[in-house]
Amino acid sequence: MFEKNLKIGYLLDFYGDILSERKRLVMSYYYNDDLSLGEIAEEIGISRQGVRDLIKKAEEELSFYEEKLGMAKRFQLIRTQAEQLLELLELGGGEEKACRLARELTETARS
Repeated sequence: MFEKNLKIGYLLDFYGDILSERKRLVMSYYYNDDLSLGEIAEEIGISRQGVRDLIKKAEEELSFYEEKLGMAKRFQLIRTQAEQLLELLELGGGEEKACRLARELTETARS
């Protein structure tokens, strides 16, 4: 069974513009519009197998970009740290921990 991978959908948000127009279109149909392989094949005029191959190649490309650049992982880490920092500041009394988290957040953003 050819199942959708949520991680790939997330990576598409980060690196989708780097893909070729054809791959980006197929991935958008598949992940954003939730079209089936058959529907995509009919829309762009290729076989279902051709659509599947394009999706697999694009998924490999997106995974490669994340492996090399790590932008999605870094974004998620920064988001988590920012949420923790905000929570500490809203609760009050955790100045030392808030300062540590702020330093970690700054370092993460710089790397």
